[in-house]
Amino acid sequence: MDFQFFLSLICGIFIGGIAGYLGTLMLSKKMALVAGPLGHLTLPGIALALLYGFDVSLGAFPFVVLGVVLIWLFEMKTKLPMEALTAVVFASGVAIAFLFLPIEQAETALVGDITKVSLSEAVITVILCFLVFFIIKKIYPQMVLINISEDLAKIEKINVKKYNFFYLGAIAIIVALGVKMVGGLLTAALIAIPVCAARNLSKNLFQYVFLATSFGATSAFLGIMLFKFTGFPAGPLIIIISASIFLISMIFKKI
Repeated sequence: MDFQFFLSLICGIFIGGIAGYLGTLMLSKKMALVAGPLGHLTLPGIALALLYGFDVSLGAFPFVVLGVVLIWLFEMKTKLPMEALTAVVFASGVAIAFLFLPIEQAETALVGDITKVSLSEAVITVILCFLVFFIIKKIYPQMVLINISEDLAKIEKINVKKYNFFYLGAIAIIVALGVKMVGGLLTAALIAIPVCAARNLSKNLFQYVFLATSFGATSAFLGIMLFKFTGFPAGPLIIIISASIFLISMIFKKI
């Protein structure tokens, strides 16, 4: 196994696992598909990264953070659902991206390429994944209560705006990392599918979180391994593996 491929596996396992973990909160808040529009919002940053030859996650991150901040501010001002505001914000990002996205490099922007990871990028990816893990772990109980009832959370003296901001920040980091692996089109699937499979099989919160994280990491590992043997793009393979796990989970759920 060459070192480049090993780095790709490490990055994929960490991103996939943390995406699954984050998804357990997003599904309960009915926001699992929000990662899709946010992924599209990264396209201008990806386009700039491809034009000037730097890491696509680095290019994507400022744009997704800007989108998250706008959604957070709009939610406070309008009280509209977060998922509706996400749809409003992301359309502008997509329109801007396709003004200057190099057509010959559109495939990388849309479906990702985790197979070209440098050592420094891998180290940064792992550090950011640990950061997101600790953020989610810290805010998890509060976010569960907020998901159940914001009024009840306020009675418990939970600062709903602050926790929503940290929550959206965690989403921004994972979306920015996810575009490297599955591109701007498939980030919602990266987060949503392992969680749906875990929901089918879990009987308590621990199983739910453990299975979602495991399914996300396993899908990434197997998808990148399949790329090595078939030459097909790793991003779509990861999502296909994840969808296959979901279908298997439905069979076991019926049994």
